[in-house]
Amino acid sequence: MYQKHFGLNQAPFSLTPNTGFFFGLSPHVEALQVLQTALQTGEGFIKVTGEVGTGKTLICRKLINELPDKFHCAFLPNPYLTPAELRWALASKLGLKFASDMDQQQLTGRIQKQLLALSAHGHTIVLVLDEAQALPDDSLEALRLFTNLETETRKLLQVVLFGQPELDDRLKRQEFRQLRQRITFSYNLRPLTWDETDAYIRHRLAIAGRAGEPLFTSRETRQIAYASRGIPRLINILAHKALLLSFGEGATRVQTSHVKAAIQDTEDASVRRLLSWKWLPFFTLITVAFGLGLQHVLRSVV
Repeated sequence: MYQKHFGLNQAPFSLTPNTGFFFGLSPHVEALQVLQTALQTGEGFIKVTGEVGTGKTLICRKLINELPDKFHCAFLPNPYLTPAELRWALASKLGLKFASDMDQQQLTGRIQKQLLALSAHGHTIVLVLDEAQALPDDSLEALRLFTNLETETRKLLQVVLFGQPELDDRLKRQEFRQLRQRITFSYNLRPLTWDETDAYIRHRLAIAGRAGEPLFTSRETRQIAYASRGIPRLINILAHKALLLSFGEGATRVQTSHVKAAIQDTEDASVRRLLSWKWLPFFTLITVAFGLGLQHVLRSVV
C-alpha cells in the first residue's frame, strides 16, 4: 500500500519469517552458531527457546537453508503429534514407503534401517521441530527413544527443538530428567536492545529498497523498542502501522505522533509499557542512590 510512496519495492515489516530480511544481530547469530557447532559435533538433542515473536522460526528456516549437503533435514513445523503420528511423519520425511496397516514396531524397525542406510552413505539426519512446546508428553519421550538409535561412533538421528519458555518449564519436571540430560547444547533468545532495534528497522527498510533520508529517527525507534519490549514481531507490527499512518497523512517520514498512535492501536504494546521502560533506568538510579545514602547514614550512626 505505502511501498511506492516511501520508495520501497516490497513490504519491509511483514510478519512472515523471510530469511531474505535476516539481520546478523547478536542473539540470532549466537543462536545459529550454537546450532551449527552442536550439529557438527554430532550431539543428540539441541534446544533453542525464546518468547513469542523473538525470531525462532526465522532462525529455524535460516538453519535449514544453510545446512551443508551432508545433512538430511526432516522438518516438522507442527509437532502436536502422538508418538505414532510422530513415527509416521519421520518415516515420510525419510522417504520411506509403507503400508497403512504396518504396526509401530515394524515402522520403528524400518526407520532404523533407513537411518543406518543414510548414515552409511555419509548423511547426517537432523529432525527439526518448531513450536516444540506443543509436543505431548509421551511424544517427547518417543523423541528421546529415537536418539537411542546409534552406531558405535555416532548418533543416527539428531533432534533440534525450537520452543517457547513453556518447553523449559516442562523439561524441569522429574519425568523428563533423562531427556533433559541429553540436551547438551541450548540457547535462549533474548529481546533486542534499543540500539539493535534501531539497526533492525533501518536494515529491513534498506532491504526493502529504501534509500536516502531515514524514515524513522532515533527518537521513533526508541519509542518502538520500549513499547515492543524488543520483540521483533511487535517491532514489525508497530513500524508497519506507523508507516500506514504516515502514508495516510501524506507525510514523507514517520513522526512521533504516528508511533504513539500505532502503540495505542496494538494490544500487546501500550503507552503504559512505553512509560515504564522509559522511567525504569531513573527509578533504578534513585533506588541505588537511596541505598547508598542509607548505608552512609547507618555507618555514621554506628
